[in-house]
Amino acid sequence: MTVSDGFEDKGEQPVVLPAAKTMPQHEIDAQATREKMARLRALRLAHEAANPTARKPTPVKRTATRKSAEKSAQKSSVSLSDWLSTQEKEGRRN
Repeated sequence: MTVSDGFEDKGEQPVVLPAAKTMPQHEIDAQATREKMARLRALRLAHEAANPTARKPTPVKRTATRKSAEKSAQKSSVSLSDWLSTQEKEGRRN
């Protein structure tokens, strides 16, 4: 008598290859994914070579973070030592 836990191991069933080697299903899927990515990369490179005037992606500008940092620096014109002394006077401790 066997006890079934209700779970079936669908993803780990070995597949028999012609060379009498067995591979788990996840390795077969990973190999298929790698082959697909290689094929798509080759297609993309061939398309880019055929169309050199195609628009390339532009780099992301990071000026927004610098501007926001400058704005926050302008808002808090109180020096750290002044802020700490105010906190100490109000009875707050670190």
